[in-house]
Amino acid sequence: MVTARGCGSNEAVEVSAATGSMSDRDLWNLSADGDQDAFAEMFHRHAQRVWNQAYRLCGSWDQAEDLSAATFLLAWRRRGAVALVNDSALPWLLAVVSNLARDEMRGLRRRDKLLRRIPPPTPIDDPAEAVVVRLSDRSEGGDLRRALAALPEAQRRAVELCLVAELSTADAAAALGISEATIRSNLSRGRARLRDALTTLRARQEKTR
Repeated sequence: MVTARGCGSNEAVEVSAATGSMSDRDLWNLSADGDQDAFAEMFHRHAQRVWNQAYRLCGSWDQAEDLSAATFLLAWRRRGAVALVNDSALPWLLAVVSNLARDEMRGLRRRDKLLRRIPPPTPIDDPAEAVVVRLSDRSEGGDLRRALAALPEAQRRAVELCLVAELSTADAAAALGISEATIRSNLSRGRARLRDALTTLRARQEKTR
């Protein structure tokens, strides 16, 4: 919890107890007025779910930490204009971290393309290096992230929020500012494409083994 300067431990406990019983709506209203304790409570309430979503989409602990921090920094900067969904900040936070993760992965893919243009170094027989490559190829969630990257943007957003973050279609639709019928349609199409993409990726992997 973030406490104001000069507050003693008893005062900090009282602030924590007061903000801990508030709804997201009340906390956000206080945050919009610059109340750091209210925003700190919002952070502690939703940080784990935001981090989990970031990690599922990028597959890196360090990147997940950075993306989570960026999400709450953006939330603080836009605290006066955030649209809550059913008085909850979580759908908006999950939509933001999904967008940031998508931008991050796009940047990584661009860097990978540039690196592939550089001639490879002379190969050196190193058993440890071979183990690292195998672990990277089998990293959990790798197939899912590659399949997600291949989806059309609207379908990818629906899948990220409804399947990965496990939001309801109503909350996901509200977070994205579209109708629930549209999110359901995109989710259905995205689920089918995702299933086909995963099947294709795994078939290719089987052929190379």
